[in-house]
Amino acid sequence: MKMGQSFRMAIKSLMTSKMRALLTMLGIIIGVAAVIIIVSLGNGMQQYMNAQFDQVGVNLIQVYVYPSGNNRDVEPEDFYQLVEKYPQYLDSVSPYLSASAAVRHGTDEYKHTSVYGVSETLYNAEKNQTVNGEKLKEGRFLSYVDVEREQKVCVIGNYLNQDMFQGKGLGQTLTIGGIPYTVIGVLDQKADSTEGSGDDVVYLPYGLAGQMSSGGMQAYLVTSTSQDTSSAAKGVIERMLYRIYQDEGAYMVMTMSEMMEMMDSMLGVLMTILVIIAAISLVVGGIGIMNIMLVSVTERTREIGIRKSLGAKGKDIRSQFIIEAGTTSAIGGVIGIALGVLLANLFTALASALVSGADGFAAVPTAGGIAVSFGVSVGIGILFGYLPANKAAKLNPIDALRYD
Repeated sequence: MKMGQSFRMAIKSLMTSKMRALLTMLGIIIGVAAVIIIVSLGNGMQQYMNAQFDQVGVNLIQVYVYPSGNNRDVEPEDFYQLVEKYPQYLDSVSPYLSASAAVRHGTDEYKHTSVYGVSETLYNAEKNQTVNGEKLKEGRFLSYVDVEREQKVCVIGNYLNQDMFQGKGLGQTLTIGGIPYTVIGVLDQKADSTEGSGDDVVYLPYGLAGQMSSGGMQAYLVTSTSQDTSSAAKGVIERMLYRIYQDEGAYMVMTMSEMMEMMDSMLGVLMTILVIIAAISLVVGGIGIMNIMLVSVTERTREIGIRKSLGAKGKDIRSQFIIEAGTTSAIGGVIGIALGVLLANLFTALASALVSGADGFAAVPTAGGIAVSFGVSVGIGILFGYLPANKAAKLNPIDALRYD
């Protein structure tokens, strides 16, 4: 029997009992759709995170120095001197001190506002953004004079500007730790502009923040001259810190490239686990196909006997049932792919509509993922259809003709 004829017979067999065929395909449909959705979401999340990292800057280096009993601690001047000494690797540096101080305006207290002490180098005027991706909306950022003289000025996030000053915060006054500060700049919206979000932030000269901090962990944001020099810049920073502390556990230096690789690796492991879990339903679907094909062999025993008595060989019977199983799983795979693509696009639309800051997120299925899902679905059908097909091929024609 030719391949085309076997395929037509397989379609005819499926059309004879549509409901049974649909239930048979259900496991394959669910499994393929789940794999498509998970892979699409994983790819979309990876692209979204990489875009966020690119926006911040792939040449950013984060330095954390932990409290220690050392007689000498690293100072901002040490980093400034390092930038001057290695201009081929290091571009800029800014302290990033977290201050524990109450932020107030009148009788209102903002308990979840993040207060950071930074220098003027945190902001790049040419790019109109800070090294961690925040853009200036109004006014100006801290200047060298502000930082050097420790002037009582600050830059606030969009949430404080809207909630505290109804969008007119420039030039207004708020108190930090009981001391009045003048707002000289307002940042553009970065997060969802709610309490405690990335928009609920205040930047002030790091010397003033140091007076409010509890002497805990210090942080510095360093930029290398390019992504290619970030590894060398990291080495320069680590050597300086080791000379001061003589202990590699006293600090941590991480480049943005390393953070991207770490996030991609963690996401890859998570996606692999989820895909394996989703693939279990494909195995369940394959068992369902095998079960239905065994029932089909039993129901068509006399047909098999007639065909064998008319000269059909065992390989012809086997190939017919394998093609039927493969066709069933292939149709289920196509339906699952269509369902998965539809749901992936739906998730993209929901993320854009419901999640603030997720405008760049897109769970788009890849051609490779679709091709692999379809191939696996067909392979599952053929694999689990082989046992019933082999059973049919080995039937004795005389016994098959006598079957009632």
